[in-house]
Amino acid sequence: MTISASYGAGGPEVGPAVAERLGLPFHDRAIPAQVAGRLGVSQDDAEANDERVVRGLWRLVASLGAMPDPVGGVVPVPPQPDERAYRRHTEEVLHEIADGAGGVVLGRAAAMVLRDRSDALHVRLDGPPEARLRAAVQRYGRPEDELRQEMQANDRTREAYVRHFYRCDPAAAQHYHLVVDGTALPLGTVVDLVVAAARARGIGAG
Repeated sequence: MTISASYGAGGPEVGPAVAERLGLPFHDRAIPAQVAGRLGVSQDDAEANDERVVRGLWRLVASLGAMPDPVGGVVPVPPQPDERAYRRHTEEVLHEIADGAGGVVLGRAAAMVLRDRSDALHVRLDGPPEARLRAAVQRYGRPEDELRQEMQANDRTREAYVRHFYRCDPAAAQHYHLVVDGTALPLGTVVDLVVAAARARGIGAG
């Protein structure tokens, strides 16, 4: 199962809850960690590319030539670990998850990567910007102006990621089996809806 969620729509809360209810692994930060290992860069660098599509990041890493190995050797860095390499390794990890034990994947444009799989469920959590902002203020207890800036930046970068790599709009309903306004319903109800949709497609235990 893949979950695409705009900022404030409940993705970080709904994803793990759905995975637990279905008896499936939850995949989020583990994905950039695996990609970083395959590229020989730090997880921070992998996450930076994941979230911001920073074109010059991999060129900077390449200019370093090699990175220290924790056991004392040197790990050579591919000569051009650019955004295409990042995308390729991310897609490899997603396909390995789908071919293996499966699970609930949050983000990573997974709905686009796994769109041809007949055994997948693709979910989109969204909502009006002001409603998402109110939800974020309520959940995170931080200043509204700070969260507004964070939401706007997050919306831009996530949309840019999908448009850049997959040439499509991540909010378009055509990419998903289920689209839910995560600001209009209690998160427990959203979890119930997603779990019901997953079980209707034969996903998960019980």
